Amino acid sequence: MTRVLITDDHPVVRAGLRMLLEAAGIEVVTEAASGTEAIELTRRHQPELVLMDLQLGPGMDGVAATAALRELPDPPHVLIVTTYDTDADILRAVEAGAVGYLLKDAPPDELIRAVRKAAHGEA
Repeated sequence: MTRVLITDDHPVVRAGLRMLLEAAGIEVVTEAASGTEAIELTRRHQPELVLMDLQLGPGMDGVAATAALRELPDPPHVLIVTTYDTDADILRAVEAGAVGYLLKDAPPDELIRAVRKAAHGEA
């Protein structure tokens, strides 16, 4: 089973993503509200995939958190899930080590497919 950590600074977004993923048989091991928390929880729970928002509250943004996660021993794959769709945002996320980039307005079935692919390192 795919083990996922959701990182988003909005509780309602985390709750919605959790319900959607769990309904599809994907295990959500925990949730983080910040980049720093995502790193700490990844060390503790060892998810295969981290869903990462780009714009997080004060402190570390999603790009910096992605880069830090990818430097961990046995790092998780990172899939960016955000509202920002500029080329610069996409490039920064990929350069930081994200395997993919999905907009929050994507259809649910597209998100599930992306999560399953990204968990195995597929773009």
